[in-house]
Amino acid sequence: MQRSLPHAFFFFSRSFSLRDFARLLFAATVLSAALAVPAVAQVGIVPAGLSATRDAVIERGVMLERQHKWGEALTHYEDALKDIPGDPQLSERADWAKIHYNLARRYADASFCKSVTTLNVREALELYDEILLKIQTHYVDNVDWRRLVRRGTQTLEIALRDSAFIDTNLRSVSTAQADHALLRLHAVIDRLPISQRRDAVAAVGHAAQILQRQLGIRPAAVVMEYVSGASGGLDTYSSYLTGDQLRDVYSQIDGNFVGLGIEMKAGQGALLLVAVIPGSPADRAGLTAGDRILAVDGQSTEGITTEKAASLLQGPQGSVVELLLGSTSSTTRLVRVRREQVDVPSIHDARIVDVAAGIAYLKLVSFQRDTSRDLDTTLWNLYRRGMKSLIIDVRGNPGGLLSAAVDVSDKFIYQGKIVSTRGRNHEEDYDYAARRANTWGVPLIVLIDHDSASASEIFAAAIRDQRRGTIVGSRSYGKGSVQGIFPLAHGEAGLRLTTAKFYSPSGRPISGAGVSPDLLVQEVAKPQFDGSQNPSGDPVLQQAVQAARGQLTRRQ
Repeated sequence: MQRSLPHAFFFFSRSFSLRDFARLLFAATVLSAALAVPAVAQVGIVPAGLSATRDAVIERGVMLERQHKWGEALTHYEDALKDIPGDPQLSERADWAKIHYNLARRYADASFCKSVTTLNVREALELYDEILLKIQTHYVDNVDWRRLVRRGTQTLEIALRDSAFIDTNLRSVSTAQADHALLRLHAVIDRLPISQRRDAVAAVGHAAQILQRQLGIRPAAVVMEYVSGASGGLDTYSSYLTGDQLRDVYSQIDGNFVGLGIEMKAGQGALLLVAVIPGSPADRAGLTAGDRILAVDGQSTEGITTEKAASLLQGPQGSVVELLLGSTSSTTRLVRVRREQVDVPSIHDARIVDVAAGIAYLKLVSFQRDTSRDLDTTLWNLYRRGMKSLIIDVRGNPGGLLSAAVDVSDKFIYQGKIVSTRGRNHEEDYDYAARRANTWGVPLIVLIDHDSASASEIFAAAIRDQRRGTIVGSRSYGKGSVQGIFPLAHGEAGLRLTTAKFYSPSGRPISGAGVSPDLLVQEVAKPQFDGSQNPSGDPVLQQAVQAARGQLTRRQ
């Protein structure tokens, strides 16, 4: 992942074979998927206190925008929208930041830049038409073709004022010339009838011709902004995936990638290491959580965008990167780390937290292709160590594969529905049910928080609705939609598209509402930098252990 959200892994490219289709359930950390504004939120009058808060949020956000820190600005606005859901000003600023952020990512992506320079206008329009066809066939809602074209035009307008786009496509064009060309474009495009897919394709073809004549810009560069606008303007989670981004998606599904093995977020003037994957190249090189990356191969990380920092860390397998690190003791050190294949475990910190009572704990950090198999191994290991009750922690888990969520739920539910999906296409309508075989009957506690999303919410909702265990923590994120990954014909690129919404066994929607815990406990202490959980410093885990003891007592 290239977006430097808090606790976002950086997955880097590897070789792969294209899959026909994959159904994903990611929230904050799936590649470049942004946080959602709850669908049930109603726009109304903002109380005076929140209005003052909103003004402060916008002031801070505008400062980040002026520094071109679009990823941080987007995260900033989305965090604020959790507290002031549906606020029109914050939503508008978040959308503005999202367009800029995605634009910066595209032009920092070598695979996208190659597409812009190698596709001819016919191929680019074929790509646009292919994307619109997939939207028409698979998208969860009916689409307004004129609105998609308008979104593409908006994306293009922002691109024409963006330095990365200008440096690649418009070196000798003045702002006045660009503005005049946009006026000409609107004079033509805004009058065109656009009620069908072919109308949208024709309109974009006209736009490419106009800007080629007016500015000398490559037609493919124009069409690709409409491609990105149509894909990213549907909802929070749908987007165009460049060739490199598509490979990263498959890396995330498989739970492995080529890189250093670090989890990081933006900090003050540097990049902060949040966690280091055990056994990874970074771990072997001595990097630890809490270190700050001050420079990459001699280039300072101060003042550069998070997208640029991420690109500096990328490289082929076997290559070496030199990092200048700052520690919590204010000392600096220079280390060289070789980029290698890294396996990302979906289960962390499996152990017995109460030996006398036999209470086991494991942290499930993602739902990957091998999660079900890894969970089987972990459960048997815990059983041999005396497990009589189990706490599964999905706090901060952004989701993963729908199939993995179903498989994990099925390990603890004897019978009945696990989750239902519903889409505009009837092929997306499916009820997933539990199978009695190989079901664990151990008393169960599930920990959730506001960052537990998608697949985590499927699991928690199934356990709650089937009365299979107790849910402890705070209300989950509320991301109740399914995304499909569709490879495209050109540029080895792809489309991430929302194809369905999912519902709990009792029929309750997850979108916007989330999963409410049986036992509400607000988290006041964050996990330690090394990712381990200490019950004495974790009130949610403390309450879970108490609840697990109560479960065991009632069984006696």
